[in-house]
Amino acid sequence: MKSIHTDQAPKAIGPYVQGNIVNGLLFASGQVPLSPETGEVVGTTIQEQTEQVLKNITAILAEVGSDFDHIVKTTCFLKDMNDFASFNEIYAGAFSNQLPARSAVEVARLPKDVLIEIEIIAMVNE
Repeated sequence: MKSIHTDQAPKAIGPYVQGNIVNGLLFASGQVPLSPETGEVVGTTIQEQTEQVLKNITAILAEVGSDFDHIVKTTCFLKDMNDFASFNEIYAGAFSNQLPARSAVEVARLPKDVLIEIEIIAMVNE
């Protein structure tokens, strides 16, 4: 197992790593809409927060030489399922050729009271 880290995505806010690579797969920790520079929440709307989460995921994928077309599975945690359509519009724009399998669930609360968290599993070249 190889742990990964990039300064282009937020630092872990607990006892975990940004991701681990095992057998050609990246298992990335859930990303919330934090600025990598300040650690502060970016945006107040589901659209703004989703855009920041996708930027953070982009940085993690770039660190391991991968991209959104190599994501196998996402799990999306939303604070309010009423935001699903707005979230989906931004989320869909991240993928160009290959869509991942996905779960989307409403949760009672997320770290720092954000509106969205997304975790991914992606293929990487080791």
